Amino acid sequence: MDRLKKKLDDLTFRDTLNPPDTEHVRAIVQSTGFFSPAEVEIAVELAIERLVKGLDSGYHFLFAEQNNRVVGYSCFGPIPGAQASIDLYWIAVHNDFRGAGIGKKLMAESERAIKRLGGRRIYVETSSREQYQPTRAFYLACGYQQEALLKDFYAPGDSKVIYVKAIG
Repeated sequence: MDRLKKKLDDLTFRDTLNPPDTEHVRAIVQSTGFFSPAEVEIAVELAIERLVKGLDSGYHFLFAEQNNRVVGYSCFGPIPGAQASIDLYWIAVHNDFRGAGIGKKLMAESERAIKRLGGRRIYVETSSREQYQPTRAFYLACGYQQEALLKDFYAPGDSKVIYVKAIG
């Protein structure tokens, strides 16, 4: 328990995106073992788009660091055409650091950042596959409610589960 508390005590957050962060995003997403190579590339592409276009990209990032090492991140942005609704595109913690509460702390910090952006409702989606059961449990533990299930969205037998949380 002391080891886990120390990991949280040493945690810092930053909302700036630097060029090396594209590789941090890649390493974190790959380490989870959840995502296909194409999905990993999508995560990296969002970071590149933010570097190229800045805030005009619509993507915001929050990085969790411990002892100057990036251990987790989130990516979120306003939903075009919606008022005060934000998509949480990615939230991930490097596999070496999972189970220490970093994900919950990163989620809480992301929610605060989203609120500062004027967000009032956060939407997040994930897969219905069994592999994603811990992910779905994480969202529920963070106060998100399942709002929709889109059957066979990703593939036959792989539905999209959409969660929402009101924060304003």
